[in-house]
Amino acid sequence: MKLHTMAPAEGAKTSKKRLGRGIGSGLGKTSGKGHKGQWARSGGGVRPGFEGGQMPLTRRLPKRGFKNGLFKKAYTIVNIGIINDKYEDGAVVNAEVLLKDGVISKIEEYGLKILGEGEFTKKITVQAKKFTESAVKKIESAGGKAEVI
Repeated sequence: MKLHTMAPAEGAKTSKKRLGRGIGSGLGKTSGKGHKGQWARSGGGVRPGFEGGQMPLTRRLPKRGFKNGLFKKAYTIVNIGIINDKYEDGAVVNAEVLLKDGVISKIEEYGLKILGEGEFTKKITVQAKKFTESAVKKIESAGGKAEVI
């Protein structure tokens, strides 16, 4: 293959529409805009959602719900099953350790929250900002510690 022989695929490049260049082009005189009216004028047309003065659909429908993003508390969540699989007896696990080992990709603003999904059988000390009741129960029944920091 040589540089001078390279060409785009057939039909990949289309030539620009040349408007108002004579009757033979099929796009002469009115340049594909028809006769008169809003759509034929410069800057013509209506904004998206405009229905000719009729009450738009977006305003006819009732408003529902809201986003509580302003007061939302974002935690990095981890299930105890993942901790059980990844670490051995006697280990101390916290957000920094999980981040270093690649279990989590980032520590959220409010820290680490441990959820109770999965089996937990090892004596591991888990340090986090928050725990679910089921997580605490499983960690302590296996002989480990759930420390709120």
